[in-house]
Amino acid sequence: MSTLAQTAPTRSDRLGERSRRWGPVLVVFGLGIVTWQWLLPLIGIERYLLPPLSDVLQALWDARSELLRAAWITFKEALGGFVLGCSLAFVLALVLARWRPLGNALMPYMIAANAVPIVAFAPITNAWFGTLSPWSKVVIAAVLCFFPVLVNTLRGLTSVRPESLELMRSYAAPQRVVFARVRIPNSMPFVFSALKIAAVLAMIGAVVGDYFGGSTESLGVQIVSAVSLAQYETAWAAILVASFLGIAFYGAVAAAERLVLGWHPSIRDKST
Repeated sequence: MSTLAQTAPTRSDRLGERSRRWGPVLVVFGLGIVTWQWLLPLIGIERYLLPPLSDVLQALWDARSELLRAAWITFKEALGGFVLGCSLAFVLALVLARWRPLGNALMPYMIAANAVPIVAFAPITNAWFGTLSPWSKVVIAAVLCFFPVLVNTLRGLTSVRPESLELMRSYAAPQRVVFARVRIPNSMPFVFSALKIAAVLAMIGAVVGDYFGGSTESLGVQIVSAVSLAQYETAWAAILVASFLGIAFYGAVAAAERLVLGWHPSIRDKST
């Protein structure tokens, strides 16, 4: 019992670990606030380039109703693209992991499609679905999410220890059992790493898609309209809202990762 008491982390140990983990983050955050609010105006940064933080926060408060409504519209587009792109990528990764020659044949074309700049693809989706249709933005977000999830999931499905596969062969397990018991569980850390990246990319795709036309209440249109009217504080307030949404989206995926992968060593190490 005394040995367990000595090795178990105390409350002070946990507080120290948290301070070491979050201390640098808070210091950098504070330095960023000070730099934005006081240092940049002091060195002559013009208001149209970056207004002081206090002015941006005031604009955020004054236009909170419009910005919250715009955030909800853009978030729905990002969420739709996230679900669509990640689902298709996961299914295709299962197919390519099962039939490797097909994956080798298709991968160069998928890399070429992913290399197309999103600003070149956005007008095409507007022509396909209509400028005011949310589906044009959903497709843009889905395209951005698709490739990272596909590549990471495929890597996880194929990076299985040979001993595990040999054991399943010794049991004469069919491929569906091998995937269900070995390959898919092995791929989950890779999948969630990709999903966290995709959560941020989905928000980027939805906002950028709005730049080329969309609902007048969406975040991207709000930013373009505010800049065209020289309302730079409102434009930066909308950018802050988009950033907060991206962080919240990322945090939701990270929370789901901890819930689903509590058994994985990487998650257990972070929680100790």
